[in-house]
Amino acid sequence: MGLRTYYRTSDHSRLTLEYHHIDEFRRGGDSLHLQPHETQIAEQVKHIINAGGLKFDYFSPNSKHRLGLFASAQHIDRESYYGVDKDLNAYGNTRDLTWVVGAQYNYYFDNCLFMPADFTGGIEYNQDHLEDNQLGYNRTTDQKVRIISGFAQNEWKTEQWSFLVGGRLDKHNLLDKVVFSPRVNVRYNPTENINLRASYSYGFRAPQAFDEDLHIEAVGGSVSMIQLAKNLKQENSQSFSLSADMYKQWGDWQANLLVEGFYTDISDVFSLTKIGEENGVIIWERGNEKGARVFGTTLEGKLAWRDKVQLQAGFTLEKAEYKEARSWTEGVAPEKKLFRTPDAYGYFTLTVNPIKPWTLALSGTYTGKMLVEHNEGFIDENRTERTDDFMDMGFKTSYDFKLNKTINFQVNMGVQNLFNAYQKDFDLGASRDSGYIYGPGLPRSFFAGVKLTY
Repeated sequence: MGLRTYYRTSDHSRLTLEYHHIDEFRRGGDSLHLQPHETQIAEQVKHIINAGGLKFDYFSPNSKHRLGLFASAQHIDRESYYGVDKDLNAYGNTRDLTWVVGAQYNYYFDNCLFMPADFTGGIEYNQDHLEDNQLGYNRTTDQKVRIISGFAQNEWKTEQWSFLVGGRLDKHNLLDKVVFSPRVNVRYNPTENINLRASYSYGFRAPQAFDEDLHIEAVGGSVSMIQLAKNLKQENSQSFSLSADMYKQWGDWQANLLVEGFYTDISDVFSLTKIGEENGVIIWERGNEKGARVFGTTLEGKLAWRDKVQLQAGFTLEKAEYKEARSWTEGVAPEKKLFRTPDAYGYFTLTVNPIKPWTLALSGTYTGKMLVEHNEGFIDENRTERTDDFMDMGFKTSYDFKLNKTINFQVNMGVQNLFNAYQKDFDLGASRDSGYIYGPGLPRSFFAGVKLTY
């Protein structure tokens, strides 16, 4: 549940308040009617999340100045159980408090050196305190992250050209030096219907524990955990892209085609390696590899006929690989390819409105073949699997009834994963690898619903 409200403090300013509360319970494994420690395998989490924010916005009467002040916080309380073979010590708890304060200022220049421009600048302070206790597995985490940031960018723009130059400074308490992250973007419109763009950006990830590092998985009748390497360094990335965005209209038809090429170079890339077993717990270590590259091309298009038919589709071909081949565990062949990254993926959505209140929608997501780690337990030995590709399609039909001038009532029904494109080789039993899951999240399923809007 939650709320969002605002108060206009003047004709040119507004105060906005938000609050959200989530109480979530999830349970997986066998014998769901029993307590987790009375089963062969169980994963159970209970989250209580409270989040809120306060924001003040000011706009000058001439719309040239804009000022935003913001503060937000989130507290997570998680009780968990990750265990096998009726393990009474597999309970744990996690507390996480994050808060952010900052300010952002925007100014519009009628002319800045050589053309009109928008300037954006700001400061931000982010603090996170994470406490994770898995006492049964002798693991405790007490991590405090503090980041002070400043950023600025200026974008010169006309209808034909735009030049964006900006940068961000981050001082992370887990890093010795300040990190500078520049970005540059250039747009050129040779005609009204053609948009050419080139961009460059730099980013980093600090050597800290992330949410996925706290997850404990059941593997082969035991559990696996992630630990950070003692010499873990920050991960850095540089990204380049070129794109052409083209528009065309003829009669009642409208079309748009986007062609983009991209290249990302990652140094000291994070990776997971199984390093052994300690006190019956399988240990994965997050360390650094020399680097990785991700490059490819994306083709995306839209086609519409009046307000009756809309088609949107996109397809990406990419190659994601480490600079040097690596083994994720002993006994498996080294691979350069990044795991769980298909070489091809795409989507489409087709919406048809035969009459105004009736909508037919057909959609699909394609995921190409990829490499996935498969731990021993249900299978005899660790191995690298190459998955099938999947075409996950769905269909929905809906009809809107107008009850009065302001209230609409909708009836809808449909099917998800129309052709049941679903993983067929799940592990079974207490010795399964709970992380060996890929492909669409649901098998073929039917749904029906109603929606009231006003």
